[in-house]
Amino acid sequence: MHMRAYTILMLTALVWGANAVAGKLAVGHISPLLLTTFRWLFAFLFILAFSFRHVSRDLPAIKAHFLQLFLLGAVGFAGFNSMLYLALNYTSTINVVIEQAGMPLVIFGANFLLLRIGVTWLQMIGFTLTMVGVAITVSNGDPSRLLALELNRGDALMLLAILFYGGYTVALRWKPALHWQSLLTVLAGCAFLASLPLAATEAAMGSLIWPDTRGWLVTLFTAIFPSLLAQGLYIRGNEMIGANRAGLFVNLVPIFGTLLAVVILGESLYAFHLVGLTLVLGGIALAERGKPSVPRDQTARSI
Repeated sequence: MHMRAYTILMLTALVWGANAVAGKLAVGHISPLLLTTFRWLFAFLFILAFSFRHVSRDLPAIKAHFLQLFLLGAVGFAGFNSMLYLALNYTSTINVVIEQAGMPLVIFGANFLLLRIGVTWLQMIGFTLTMVGVAITVSNGDPSRLLALELNRGDALMLLAILFYGGYTVALRWKPALHWQSLLTVLAGCAFLASLPLAATEAAMGSLIWPDTRGWLVTLFTAIFPSLLAQGLYIRGNEMIGANRAGLFVNLVPIFGTLLAVVILGESLYAFHLVGLTLVLGGIALAERGKPSVPRDQTARSI
């Protein structure tokens, strides 16, 4: 079962790496908050066509836990993606995907603070390396800029995005017992509702860009692949091996995303990107090797 979970989560990371590239392709062709709104509207309509039977059966549980589900969709889906697409208007795709690798730090930290899940010394060393790698990336190879608070706006937005999705990943532990199709449908619908005020704000500020042909194509891609395929796979992978271990696979996103950004977008790969990427992935590898052993019965309960 673990090999199946690893395959699922690797495919998830590939699609999420492509999502960052799609977001960059959308710049100037559809505004980022409107892209978020249309993405989740289309995703909701697409999956509802297949999941209606499950949603109808789970409706009592959905009503009973609607506030919890709304917050999951608003933070993990609408909040994360709106910040990511905004970030891509101000920084490179390579920066975004490398910074996204800092997400497991949020997951491990939240699990430690909220659930008192133990952290080993090897994990602490790995976390430190990952933090240094992210710091090098967001500062474009000059960490002294962080001390002067000279963060690029896009990099700052991306750091906020990883806080959103890291919190969402941990909160999935307490999700109600719904069929996965019901869960994904409700979260997509809640994400659409939560994104409406964001798009309205964008329009009020005069920065709304109605989609052209490329904008619509990017919207459809994000609605089908990152929204439905990847989210569904991530939820399943999370159920199979737990939040901490599933979150580690997010660190394949910078590898796939960087390769796609260079090949498709023609972005430049600088030395500080390679240093940051090496530190991030090396730190996560150490953290994974240093994870505390879990008794068999406890592992079974987490699957």
